[in-house]
Amino acid sequence: FQLNEKVGTKTILSYLYVSPNNKMKIMLLTDPEVESSLLISLDEGASYQKYSLSFDILSLLFHPEQEDWILAYSHDQKLYVSVEFGRRWQLVHDNYITCKLQNCSDGNKSKPFPGFIIPNSLVVQDEYVFIQVGFYSENVNLDLQIISTDDNQVVAAIQDWHQNDSYNLYMSESRGLFFTLMLEDVVSSGGPEGNIMIDLYEVAGIKGVFLSNKVVENQVKTYITYNKGRDWRLLQAPATDLQGNKVYCEQPYCSLHLHLHVSENPYTSGNIVSKDSAPGIILASGVVGPELTNANVSIFITSDAGNTWREVFQEEYSVFFLNQGGSLVAIRHTPLPIRHIWLSFDEGRNWDKYSFTSSPLYVDGVLGEPGEDTLIMTIFGHFSHRSEWQLVKIDFRSIFQQQCTSDDYLTWQLHNEGEVCIMGMKRIFQKLKANVRCVKARDQYISQMSDSCLCTEADFECDYGFERQIDGTCAPAFWFIHSATSRDCITGDSFLNTTGSLSNNCTEGNLLKYIPRRQKCPSQAPRGLQLFTSEGTLVATLGKNVTFLVFLEEVITVDFGDGTAISYVNISSIDDGVKHIYSKVGIYQVSATANNALGFDRVVLYLHVSCQLEQVQLSAPSVVIKNKAVNLTTVLQPSDVGTVTYYWWFDNKTEPVVTLSGAMPFSFSKEGTHTVTVQASVGNTVHQDQKRVAVYDYFRSHVLAFSSNLDELNPGVSEWREDIARVVKNCMVQVTGISEDQLLVTVLPGLPTTAEIFIVPEKRPRDRAMDEKWAHLDQVLSDSGHSGTAVIMLVSVVLMGLAAFVIYKFKRYKILGTSCSTKTQGGESEIRNARC
Repeated sequence: FQLNEKVGTKTILSYLYVSPNNKMKIMLLTDPEVESSLLISLDEGASYQKYSLSFDILSLLFHPEQEDWILAYSHDQKLYVSVEFGRRWQLVHDNYITCKLQNCSDGNKSKPFPGFIIPNSLVVQDEYVFIQVGFYSENVNLDLQIISTDDNQVVAAIQDWHQNDSYNLYMSESRGLFFTLMLEDVVSSGGPEGNIMIDLYEVAGIKGVFLSNKVVENQVKTYITYNKGRDWRLLQAPATDLQGNKVYCEQPYCSLHLHLHVSENPYTSGNIVSKDSAPGIILASGVVGPELTNANVSIFITSDAGNTWREVFQEEYSVFFLNQGGSLVAIRHTPLPIRHIWLSFDEGRNWDKYSFTSSPLYVDGVLGEPGEDTLIMTIFGHFSHRSEWQLVKIDFRSIFQQQCTSDDYLTWQLHNEGEVCIMGMKRIFQKLKANVRCVKARDQYISQMSDSCLCTEADFECDYGFERQIDGTCAPAFWFIHSATSRDCITGDSFLNTTGSLSNNCTEGNLLKYIPRRQKCPSQAPRGLQLFTSEGTLVATLGKNVTFLVFLEEVITVDFGDGTAISYVNISSIDDGVKHIYSKVGIYQVSATANNALGFDRVVLYLHVSCQLEQVQLSAPSVVIKNKAVNLTTVLQPSDVGTVTYYWWFDNKTEPVVTLSGAMPFSFSKEGTHTVTVQASVGNTVHQDQKRVAVYDYFRSHVLAFSSNLDELNPGVSEWREDIARVVKNCMVQVTGISEDQLLVTVLPGLPTTAEIFIVPEKRPRDRAMDEKWAHLDQVLSDSGHSGTAVIMLVSVVLMGLAAFVIYKFKRYKILGTSCSTKTQGGESEIRNARC
């Protein structure tokens, strides 16, 4: 380009801007470290005028429609405006004037912000101006990126404090005030200039269609929505590859995944491209498989807005639209020099190869001529690494025979897997027929819209404060106070009370079910609120539905006590009540609260949620000393069943001792054999166990250990332990000569197999011979030297007899996993082990 004398020959430039509304207007920024000035051209760079600035420009924003309107943000955080394409500037304000968007007037303006404006956060898009404010505190400031403002609905990406490489997407209503969750865990990455790039792509030409890359179980997958994020689904992989071979790819394990980065370089096409004048056509690089990768990338195209895809290149190519999207131009993306380009006139189904230079060229980029309806493209690059830039101008006009007529077009209807009613409307577009080589005019790609569809549940978005549930319904978020919508309501008036859903363009059908309902403002505070369970009880079973009945004609919030709360409008009209499932046992405080502008009413119940009790086992010593406290304990199966009430009976007493603990200390005041019975009550289930305890003035005891091979024969049932105890007792009687009435043997539950032997006083006075037998027993049990734990060391004959007896006895037990059947002299008993 040519600079006039006023510009100077040693001017250092830092940035170039081209007006998005008039490509004849170009603006160059000088390096602020040398001088602050602008170079402005109004004739596409043929000449420039230099204008000095009194501030240093940090960033510029052009108005989307007015070509001469520009906002400038300075390094010292001041905002300037120009309505003369930068020739004159005016300071808007050195301190921002702020107010809430929904009620901005002179009376409620405040200044400055309660924080600081984050540099480079100013965004102007359609009808909105955004700035991001930070705060001087220990709290982490959330990062926010503005993605789209179509139909005045703002799509914003917000990074929560626990996210590193992902963002959550939110969409506002038509005023841009209130936002609802659109998609979680969207992939983000750093751009070449330190900016944040969100993997969300808005398809050009068709409103409401977005593509996004989402992190799912540490894998990145590509999803598409046709209704502004209400529903998302995976992309269907092509049926065949480029060679025509069948592609075996079954969702959700395999699908098509796309790279969604749009090129920030105006001279390259980026990973994905679509065009307003070519609705339904999307080209992108990607892979087929379980997740998105950078290996074996191919180029894919869709002609029906993402329903079906075709593979067009098995290498990376830059693809550009030509002739208002009526044709496609592809250039191989390679570090090597090339000579050819490819053209397609049938939406990428077939490609013609053309040579654009006689010598191979290292391609650096592609320039399009001003105006979208031209057929001229300029490729720039260099023949070698040492050569200067070369410009190759390609004129495609000779390929196209004539202007397009109505006979050259066909109609195409937008659909989502065959469903033509999308967001309550059918949309029909015009597109060129395949292989028609005519020049499209600017006004020949107008979309046509049919009548609205009948309303169905799929045509409604969730209102502010409501979130989409698994079953597709909209339920209030945990933080949303539903009654706040009527707090400003004046007595005698009425207001529209949301049902949680927002309609789009549908008509009739189920419209009345979802649209806001007109409701009278309250005339008095809520009174008479009632809360019950449908069964009329205060107990429930873990994992099963609990139905609550609430009676009052008000907006009511039900708090289930486990961190879940839901608001309802006219909850009394719900015939089958409010259902909830608890995931943990415990006692829950369930409350229902009715609020309006005049007051509130609240009612509470305490619900016992328990698990089904299968068995209770009482553990008590077999022999105890009179008047000495011992611990009686219980074991429940399963162990965590909720609140348990224990009833303890001792001997033949008719009144039990009631406790909430499964352990109880007790002392026996009389010698003899006593019976202890315990019952465990959970909900409507009661189980019982019973033990006999022998009480003496004194006794001796020894712990017995067995060789480890006996553990292999231990089935863990009480009958087996009783049989082993009888065998041990008989052996001890034979070896020591002690009376059978004075020996008690208990085999303890669990592994390793152990037993305890008790020597109790005989009923008649002891003589010298008995003392010698006791001493002989002590000698036998102490010779093993195991620090108080004695190992039975009997003669070989007794050991063989014991082993034979154990084997014989063991054959009586049939162990069947969680069920054991045992036969005893008293008949047959069954033990079941279960888990809750």
